[in-house]
Amino acid sequence: MTDHLDRFHAALTVLAGHGHIKQRLIKAFEDNLVDIHEDELPVAMKQSFADLRLDMHRVSPLNGEGPICASVRKMSLTEASEIAGRIVTLYGELARMRDDLQASLPLADGNDETRVPPFLVKSV
Repeated sequence: MTDHLDRFHAALTVLAGHGHIKQRLIKAFEDNLVDIHEDELPVAMKQSFADLRLDMHRVSPLNGEGPICASVRKMSLTEASEIAGRIVTLYGELARMRDDLQASLPLADGNDETRVPPFLVKSV
């Protein structure tokens, strides 16, 4: 999950950079998200990412351009901005899921040999 979180973070860095929104969207998806398959993501995100992938591949390419470039080229600026927002939302969901997973991990495995040091225990 960390690898996917890093990829989404890299995509957000591109989306927040300089340039036209369509160019940033193409670069963000092609460089960071195109290799992610929805089956690799948590169940709660699978459909949203599948819909995103479908939107990024909905137009057949022309003259040597790829399907992502062709699809984004046909989008309005509003549609491109909306899809960029969906990438941000997916990143947020993935980050929350990772945080929830880490919060549920126990500090100790029940073995008395692995005690939490006293300075890490919050005093009342």
